[in-house]
Amino acid sequence: MCPNCEDFARTVLLLGQLALYADMAGADLDFVEAVSPSLAVSLPEPPLGTFPSDYDPDGGPDYPGGS
Repeated sequence: MCPNCEDFARTVLLLGQLALYADMAGADLDFVEAVSPSLAVSLPEPPLGTFPSDYDPDGGPDYPGGS
């Protein structure tokens, strides 16, 4: 597996674990709020072949707060 692939998979796994933790009773939501943005921006570019060749990341729906 390529190094970028490993980094991408590890970061996605950590984001998923953080989301599960946030849904637990008694979770420290201040921790989740502090860590999740940093973890999300550290997400490397997805490995080639992750998305179809005609995928347009800007072609999705408008989200609240988006620009």
